Amino acid sequence: MQNAEARRQNTSGVLFAALMVAGALTVWEISVRLQDIPVYILPAPSRVAQIFFSQPVYFLTALLVTLGEALTGLVIGAMVGIAVAALVSLFPQVERGVMTLAILVKSTPLVAIAPLLTIWLGFGVLPKIIITALLTFFPTLVNVLVGLQSAEGDMLDLMRVHRATRWQILIHLRAWLALPYFFAALRVTAPLSLVGAVIAEWTGASSGLGRVMWMAYSNLNLPPMFAAIFVLSLSGMGAYGLITWVESRALRWKG
Repeated sequence: MQNAEARRQNTSGVLFAALMVAGALTVWEISVRLQDIPVYILPAPSRVAQIFFSQPVYFLTALLVTLGEALTGLVIGAMVGIAVAALVSLFPQVERGVMTLAILVKSTPLVAIAPLLTIWLGFGVLPKIIITALLTFFPTLVNVLVGLQSAEGDMLDLMRVHRATRWQILIHLRAWLALPYFFAALRVTAPLSLVGAVIAEWTGASSGLGRVMWMAYSNLNLPPMFAAIFVLSLSGMGAYGLITWVESRALRWKG
C-alpha cells in the first residue's frame, strides 16, 4: 500500500511539474507573438524547437561531448572529495588546514581560472574536466564530511568496546551514515557538472554545447543558443532524476 501511494504521489508530482513547464512555455510563446518581439532579442519556444528538430544530430553530438567532460570531472571531483573527507575523519587535527585550502579553492572564481587553463593546456577536454572537478569537489567534501561526523557517541562507544580501529569504524559505521549525504551532494553536483563543463567550453573549445552557445551568441543568432540551453537544462533534469532513482534503490535499508 505504501509503495502504491508513493507511486501515485510521484506520478502526480511529475504531471504537476510538466503542467507548470507547459504553462510557462505557453505564456512565453503568447507574449512573444502578441508583442511581436524580434527573434534576435527573444525567440519563441516554437522557433527554438524548429531549430532543434531541423538539426538534432548537431545538438546531440555537442551534448555527448559536454556530457563526457561533465561526467569525468564529476567522478574525479567526487572521488577527491570523498578521499579528503575520509582523511579528515581519520585525522581530525588536520580539518582546519584542509578546510581552509578547500574554501580557498571554492572561493576562487572559476570564470577567471578557465581561460588560464585553456592557455596552459590547450583547447582539448582536459581544462573542462579540471574546471568541472573543481566545481564539484567542495560540495561533495562538505556533505560527505558531515555524514562521516554524524556518528553518535553511543555508536562510537559500542565500536570501541569491540576494539574497532579507526579504519574499521570508518568503513563499518561512518561510511554507511555518510551515504545519504553523498547522494544529497550528487543531486547538486550532477547538474552542476554540466554547467561547469559549459563554462569551460565558453573560454575555448572545438565542440560541445558551450561552443554551440558561443557561436550563436557571437552571431546574435539566439534560436540555436536557446536550443542548446534547453538541451542542457533537460540533461540536468535527467541527471537529477537518475541520481534520485539510484538513491531510492541504494538506500532501501533506511526505510
